Amino acid sequence: MTKQLPAALFERVLEESPDAALIIDDDGKICYMNAALQPLTGYAPNEVLGQPLDGLLPASVAAIHHGFLQHYIHTGAASKVLGHVREFAIRHRTGETIPILLKALDLGVADGVHYFGAFMVDMRARRAQEAKTAALLEQLEQQAMTDSLTALPNRRAFDAEAERVMARGRRHRAPTSIGIADIDLFKQVNDRYGHPVGDLVLCEVAKTIERAGRGADFVARTGGEEFSMLFPDTPIKMARLVAERMRRAVEATSVKTPDGDCIRVTISIGLAALAPDAAPAQALALADAALYHAKHLGRNRVETA
Repeated sequence: MTKQLPAALFERVLEESPDAALIIDDDGKICYMNAALQPLTGYAPNEVLGQPLDGLLPASVAAIHHGFLQHYIHTGAASKVLGHVREFAIRHRTGETIPILLKALDLGVADGVHYFGAFMVDMRARRAQEAKTAALLEQLEQQAMTDSLTALPNRRAFDAEAERVMARGRRHRAPTSIGIADIDLFKQVNDRYGHPVGDLVLCEVAKTIERAGRGADFVARTGGEEFSMLFPDTPIKMARLVAERMRRAVEATSVKTPDGDCIRVTISIGLAALAPDAAPAQALALADAALYHAKHLGRNRVETA
């Protein structure tokens, strides 16, 4: 059926195709390219006809392409490229590398010349959309792991980080400490000034605790006025020093209300060692008990389990 159709019809189909098409000879020189290839290369057909294909290939591929082509022609070895659709890249005249979807074909021999063809699909739009989707997913994941009020990590993020820190501690036999801080008498702040002011206090305490920690310490808001801390590679004595610094920093901080009042609050902190063979929940329970003990002893203090 197709043999009865004029060759000009097939050439027109190639010319009008939205996909780029290319034909090279057995010396790797370009014999044909359609209009759709121009946006990928920056070259008009008359600029590249008779030129080596290597000029359109990434440098690492161009260096070996001719050798592979000749090896295939002279040995007939099976090709992992020909006949298969794969992701590839083409070099634009500006030097930019353009991602493409490529299907290369062995077109056979005509008049003693071995020809090869290729169809190419521009992947730039798809890659851009994939990057946009990945960024959106990352943003959503970040939001899912962040407390919307204080911008600290939330309970979910803390649990994940605790598992990671615990696993690292097991591998390196490193001590890890865990802590829970609670704003003292916070209900009185809400009752007297209202929840909007209470939120201002929460945000200021969150920033203060985080700033007073070290770079490797992890602070999260895990409850209404409760914050949890991880101290990687830190024995309990050192964690207590850091926790004391956090406590003093909060004690020295004041929050000014919209009405001009100045509010000062304190925090109580309970600490516990995170044993390598124990679940984080066990250490948290011990830290919570130490926090309760700190509250019982008068608040605004650090206690260890």
